[in-house]
Order: sequence, then structure tokens, then C-alpha cells
Amino acid sequence: MNHDPLSDVLASVRLRGAVYYYVNLRDDWVAETPAAPQLAEALMPGTEHVLAYHLFVKGGGWAATDGVPPQRVEGGGIAMFPRGDAHVLSSAPGLHAQRDDSDWQLVTRNDAKPVVVAYVDGVLRPVDEAPIGEASTIVVCGFIGCDLRPFNPLIAALPRLVHLPAREVGAWIAPVLDQAVSESRQRRPGSAAALERVSQLVFVDAVRRCLDGLPEGSSGWLAALRDRQVGRAIALLHERPADPWTIDELGRQVGLSRSALHERFAQLVGQPPMQYLANWRMQRGARLLREGNANVATIAQEVGYDSEAAFARAFKRLVGQPPAAWRRAQRSTG
Repeated sequence: MNHDPLSDVLASVRLRGAVYYYVNLRDDWVAETPAAPQLAEALMPGTEHVLAYHLFVKGGGWAATDGVPPQRVEGGGIAMFPRGDAHVLSSAPGLHAQRDDSDWQLVTRNDAKPVVVAYVDGVLRPVDEAPIGEASTIVVCGFIGCDLRPFNPLIAALPRLVHLPAREVGAWIAPVLDQAVSESRQRRPGSAAALERVSQLVFVDAVRRCLDGLPEGSSGWLAALRDRQVGRAIALLHERPADPWTIDELGRQVGLSRSALHERFAQLVGQPPMQYLANWRMQRGARLLREGNANVATIAQEVGYDSEAAFARAFKRLVGQPPAAWRRAQRSTG
């Protein structure tokens, strides 16, 4: 069985969150979402990265972010912003929301989800209940948090705007999402956990479709996974990170010369194989620190370091804290 680096990364970066808004819109409307750092502060304090996705349950609209052509999203479609860019949803392209200094997102951070929101006098506001029949457009907005450090090669490999038309949304995703939202609106027990799981499924499904739809000649980490030899090299490094890898041995395993592997790997991934290995060892070590009780010396050996000191130096250089201090900080924030 081939090792699956995508699943490795998805498991190690701790997808979490699932903050939901059930947004009722009518007539001309526009809603702006700030960039990831502001979102994290308002919705998920302590989270390194927040990405947003929007499911158009009824009606349609336009999704846009700077530097990307606006995309028309019809009912049943999803617009996702994996890199955390500030973005706009609107009834027509080119619209911008009026200034809004309200802190309603912060105020409702701990309310039961989804928070029902309506477009009132040009701004979005939470409401006790919105008459759904009067809405021309209904959008379910979900937010997912994940780690960027020590090493997350996936986020930068994804497009800034992912548009999944209804026909491309996994056939099982849309009804599951609809059911989760419906149950949560009734405040049923377990709805928060259900929403979190569904959000993760939506993101994973979108990533897989990005991978499947990559055009020939693409570069980036996802493209590298599809490359026969570089993808095999990445799988080997993920499967056996503690092995004493050299570029020569890795090349021999995948059927490329040392120089050919180095060049092709760096071209696709953006860094040479041994640097990638060092980064992945740190990510693997971080997960072991966070989730287990092994001491730092044992973890160092498990990820391929001969000494605790060498591992600690490398970890601090990438993360900014020694391993033991980082573990305490992670566990204190939950």
C-alpha cells in the first residue's frame, strides 16, 4: 500500500473549528470577510490560520478576492478561501460593503451555532430568527482553523479562491452539510461536534478535487504528489522520516540520479528533498509532543535525530520555542 502524505499533513495540522453563520440576504447585498489574522482573533483565538468557505443554499452570488477574477457561484456551490485572504461575497461583481465597526462576531463567538445573520440596512447583523421565505439568497458560512507551524505545505499549495460548482461538490457532502445545519438550527445535542466534522469533510473534499483538477505543468506541493518520482520520494520521507536518508539513497529508491531528483523536487516543491525532510521531521515531532507523553529525547530519536540537543536546536529555529516549552504552551491553550 502506498503511503499517503496528504492524509499525514491533514492529520498533523489539526483541522478544527466549524464556526457557522446562516446568512439571509435579499435585493442588492454585499458581505466582506477580513483576512485570516483578524478572523482568528475574532472567532478562534490562539489559532494560527483560519480559512473560510461559503455554501450557497439558495440563490447565487459572486465571490472575489484581490488579484483573482470574481467567480459566479450558483445554488449548491461552494466558494472557499484556503489561504485566508480577505474576500467579498455580493449580489453583483465589484460591490464593496460599507464600513462596519460592530463587534458582533466577537460578541457571538461562544453562542450556539449557527448564528443566524440577516442583511439589514446595508450591514450584516445577528438576529433571533430570519424569515427564510423572504430571502433571495441564503449562504452558510463555515470557518476552519489549522496550524501553519512547524510545517504545513498544503495551504500555500492551494488556490486563493476555490470554486466548487454544485456538480463538483461531493455527492455526499451537500446533504450531510444541509443536515448538520438543519440539526444545529434546532440546537440539538451534539450539533457543534457534527458541524466540526462536516467542516473538515468539506475541506478535505475540496483539497482532493483541487488535486484531481491540477492542469499539466503545475507546480507546488499538490502537483509534486502527482509526480511519479517526486511523489514517491515524498511518500518515502513521510513513511520513514527517521531513516538516515541521503539524496543519493532517495534517488536510488525512486529511480532518479542525485542531481535529477534534487532539481525536479526543488522545482515542484520549492525546496530540496533534505530540507523538506528536516521540516517534516519537525512537524512529526510537534505532533508527538502535543499528543503523547514521550520525553523529548525519545521523540528526537523517533524523528531521526541522534541527540536531543540537535532536535531541540532545530525545533527552536523553526518554531521559536524549545520543544518542552512549546509542549507546555500547546497544552495550556488546549
